Amino acid sequence: MARDYAQDLSGMGRPVSLGSALSGAWGRTLTVFGPRCPYRVGDTVMGDDPFSGRREGVVVWQDRRSVGVKTPYGVFFFDHRLVKPLD
Repeated sequence: MARDYAQDLSGMGRPVSLGSALSGAWGRTLTVFGPRCPYRVGDTVMGDDPFSGRREGVVVWQDRRSVGVKTPYGVFFFDHRLVKPLD
């Protein structure tokens, strides 16, 4: 089977400095303690945003800080702090 991409081998075999290794580990540690979105794909929610209005729908996309809510009018993206679970 033919592939339509080729792996970039330019980074292989280069030495890794202690500073870059510690920087990467520190960055991964900080993301663990960062804000997380409490909603999962498939949850029914209501998003209330002053610019796009109040929308009810299902979460179809979830990131660490935002959610995509699918409504009959399309998909709207909200900050997770502006979204509440639908009762």
